Amino acid sequence: MHLFNRVKSRTPESVELEFTLAGIGNRAWALLIDYHVLGVILILFLIILLIVSSQLTNVLKAIFGNSVFTWLLAIASIISFGIYTGYFVFFETLWHGQTPGKRFAKIRVVRDDGRLIGLQQATLRALLRPFDEMLFIGALLIVFGRHEKRLGDLAAGTIVIQNQTPITSANLTISEEAKLASEQLLNIADLSAMLPDDFTIIREYLLRRGEMTSKAKALVSLQLVNQLLPIIKLEKIPYHLTPDVFLEAIYLVYQQSFT
Repeated sequence: MHLFNRVKSRTPESVELEFTLAGIGNRAWALLIDYHVLGVILILFLIILLIVSSQLTNVLKAIFGNSVFTWLLAIASIISFGIYTGYFVFFETLWHGQTPGKRFAKIRVVRDDGRLIGLQQATLRALLRPFDEMLFIGALLIVFGRHEKRLGDLAAGTIVIQNQTPITSANLTISEEAKLASEQLLNIADLSAMLPDDFTIIREYLLRRGEMTSKAKALVSLQLVNQLLPIIKLEKIPYHLTPDVFLEAIYLVYQQSFT
């Protein structure tokens, strides 16, 4: 395994992205933090369960008889497993591939093509996590696998990458029209929901558009704009801008606001 293993992905818009894989160290650090958070949650749950069961001892004995302890143990195990898997599903879905541990370690789960994961991918990863942790199967697969995937990643079609800081390029040309539009977009567009991955896709398009035919350039820029508008909470391209110039302006606004 290389110290900084990188992988290339191609988005549905035919934009090629390159990511740095998270590595076993970052993933272990993130998991350690998540397990501390999970431990606190499970301890609180067990305390609540003990308090409730002690208050309802007579009722529980009437329902379950002498096997009340066995039933309570079974119920506690099922709910604990639900909390365990639900923790990862909840955060990775809500935070677009991050848990508290992953956010602290600055890593993220994405699909193989670089897109954000959804509920399906997060659920598959969480359900297969116990198998990955048996006999350190997941760790072995990460260390010796080319793309550092555990069983959950193989099933869900995901990779774990380092959060990338957006960078600029001296080869990227921005039109004067886009510079003027960016000042206006600051007041009407909400870019807080944009992720570094979204910025990277726009930057890669702007860098590579010179290699595209006019038809391909128009098609890709329009697809990117249609996907971007709901994210930044705009209904349409403002100020009669072309999709290409609009993407340039968004690039400038994001760069000024978040880099």
